[in-house]
Amino acid sequence: MAADPTMLDAAAAPTAAAGAPARPARRWPVGWILPALVLLLAEAAPRLGWISAHLLPPPSAVLETLIAMGPQGLAAHIAASTARVAAGFALGAALAVLAGALVGLSPLGARLLDPSCQALRAIPSLAWVPLLLLWLGIDEAPKVVLIAIGAFFPVYMGMSSGFRDVDRKLVEVARLARLAPLALVGRVLLPAAMPAVFTGLRNGLSLAWMFMVAAELIAASKGLGYLLTDGRETSRADIVLAAILLLAVLGQLSDRLMQALERRLLAWRDTFDHGGAVR
Repeated sequence: MAADPTMLDAAAAPTAAAGAPARPARRWPVGWILPALVLLLAEAAPRLGWISAHLLPPPSAVLETLIAMGPQGLAAHIAASTARVAAGFALGAALAVLAGALVGLSPLGARLLDPSCQALRAIPSLAWVPLLLLWLGIDEAPKVVLIAIGAFFPVYMGMSSGFRDVDRKLVEVARLARLAPLALVGRVLLPAAMPAVFTGLRNGLSLAWMFMVAAELIAASKGLGYLLTDGRETSRADIVLAAILLLAVLGQLSDRLMQALERRLLAWRDTFDHGGAVR
């Protein structure tokens, strides 16, 4: 009996659709909606007399301040703060990776180090400032060390918890395959822990920028923290807001770089985010 052509077409349609490459979904820049609304409200509030422009300058005035600060050494302030964050984050993250790996891989290391790290983690950042000033003076060293302290604990927590939370079944399969201890760490434990490690790195980088502001309160003559102090002492809210805006932009850029590195190194993941959100 001859097949109905319409039935053949209907059967072939899903196959063709399945074989066709999926068209990427259009992503609307919805993340800009809230900042745009906030900027519009901040621009309108002082102009309509809802709030004093001395207390909350409109964004246009803050932009004019940034432009005016350009020839006055704004790039040097940005470079000084960025260099301190880079040095402090590198130092703190490196030490945290070593300590977190020791705690996550060794029960003895966990009993030895973790209680002390958890106690130190509860100390506020500004509590370290007098001690660092006594030990290291007022040069660059205490600033970098304070930033390193801020970056250390999130990276440490991500590293140690990443190793501890690896699925036991993966370890059992690796032992059945008779993997050597170093191969077990490199081929099973470390890849499984990397998502948590990158979460810790991103949190540590964010805290490094926060601690940088506290660090630059230690007799700094250059940097975004210095601009915040200068704006407060001269009652220039526009300078304060300009420094806050630069901190937000630099923090976002550094986080985007860390996200790009995470996507590149962890491209093998088949997660909900990588597979596509519900639409």
